[in-house]
Amino acid sequence: MSLLKIAGGRLYDPRNGIDGEIRDVWIEKGIVVAPPAAARPPDRVLDATGLVVMPGGVDMHCHIAGPKVNVARKITPESKRLAAKVLRTPQTRSGTLGSVPSTFATGYKYAGLGYTTAFDAAIPPLAARHAHEEFHDTPIIDKGFLVLVGNNHYVMDQVRAKEPGRLRDYLGWLIGATGGYGAKIVNPGGVEIWKSGQGDAAGLDSVVSHFDVTPRQIITHVAQAAVELGLPHPVHIHCNNLGLPGNWKTTLATMQALEGRRAHLTHIQFHSYGGDPDDQGTFRSEAATLAEYVNAHDNLTVDVGQVMFGDTISMTGDGPLGYFLHKIYGGKWFSSDTEQEAGCGIVPIRYQNKSHVHALQWAIGLEWYLLMQDPWRVAMSTDHPNGASFLAYPEIIALLMHRDRREEALARVPPQVRDNCVLGDLDREYTLYEIAIVTRAAPARMLGLDRKGHLGPGADGDVTIYTPGPDIQQMFELPRCVIHHGEIVFEQGEIRQAPTGRLLHVAPQFDPASLPDIRRWFERTYSISFANYPVDDSYYDDHEVIDCHRP
Repeated sequence: MSLLKIAGGRLYDPRNGIDGEIRDVWIEKGIVVAPPAAARPPDRVLDATGLVVMPGGVDMHCHIAGPKVNVARKITPESKRLAAKVLRTPQTRSGTLGSVPSTFATGYKYAGLGYTTAFDAAIPPLAARHAHEEFHDTPIIDKGFLVLVGNNHYVMDQVRAKEPGRLRDYLGWLIGATGGYGAKIVNPGGVEIWKSGQGDAAGLDSVVSHFDVTPRQIITHVAQAAVELGLPHPVHIHCNNLGLPGNWKTTLATMQALEGRRAHLTHIQFHSYGGDPDDQGTFRSEAATLAEYVNAHDNLTVDVGQVMFGDTISMTGDGPLGYFLHKIYGGKWFSSDTEQEAGCGIVPIRYQNKSHVHALQWAIGLEWYLLMQDPWRVAMSTDHPNGASFLAYPEIIALLMHRDRREEALARVPPQVRDNCVLGDLDREYTLYEIAIVTRAAPARMLGLDRKGHLGPGADGDVTIYTPGPDIQQMFELPRCVIHHGEIVFEQGEIRQAPTGRLLHVAPQFDPASLPDIRRWFERTYSISFANYPVDDSYYDDHEVIDCHRP
């Protein structure tokens, strides 16, 4: 690859403390390098004078691959008929948009927003091959996925048996065998409670029948195992009782149960509700209470799961949540069980600004961004597509940077929303530097990606160049130029080239002496043989193994 110089741009690179300074960026062989000796001229110069330069965006929590995504595409054909189409060009393949874009459209649209990395947050281990196949069809962006373990039968067996070493080794083997990146727990124990007919909601000390364990025990044991494995990203937690009024108490109890262990709480907006579960009229925000706790405990990070108004679809490894939403919305509903591993629920949703509940969800998400004192511990997300499409990020950025715009939006929602949240009292306006943190530097740091989210020497040559202007949403909707691994992939509204993108995964160390027990359990309980379960090397053609750092 040639030596590329991006000259004279206004650089926002928070990891390296650069806040709008005029700087050059040099990229060679896909990697950012220090300015070379004066005797060596660049092979190509991009003049960024008057433009804003940032690292490529990093979406740490989205749903873009696996069986759940394919089902969501199938049950909403009307959204694809009504949406604009991605047409085939010499550089691109055709694709569909709607709430859940096709694989090709997903890659193109992420790149078109200036995003170069995205992580699917919920893949059942048994479906790992499916996810890898879709990743191969998702162009340009680098990607990885988190492996669902919070209702895994072997995990619960080891928690009950008080075998933390065997649990740790199983998770190390499982994440490596699937080509995954980290451990994700969704409604830990709660999905299994629901599947066994014990009810829709689970507190941290509810007992999972047959396994005789509690959600609290699953959370603490998996969090500790992630620490001992040295995973670059800590346990990724979707708390119990998502979406239910009053669930803030469960969320706070989850944070406290971690007892200082590192953890990431995902789509925190959906877990920050006050009120009575049996009375929707009592629905209110408790974001301020929870944000105060997170601000005081630096072992915790969050992403938001921002709701935006419009049509979308809920897809989740939280089967009882899918059932709950189906009872509210009626219409289409899909539910499935992945043997020994997880559940799944999929329901189309329309978020309406005239709905008190929906408008409060929207407000609570914005509250989280504005209440977090340290932007390095909050990442932008819509839980794509659950709260909204990732295509809503530019609008969210505009809301964060302009209080007047938030006020205009608040004027269009039910007036009681103001009484049940603190959004209207928050004057804070994000700067471009802070936007670069929550969309790039912070999610990269949370994921443990040392080469992403910054533009210092050794970083991946992922760069987004924006044209500044008074309309912030428009600025972020259409970058001037996007560079991935040192190559221009998007320029002046068009895809220039569409490489496959890299798989990012880990290979944790574990004690192989644990494998015979895993094999015996596996052959007794699964419909697939142990030997055929791991993803084979053919899926790793273009990949990068991220180091685990054992404590």
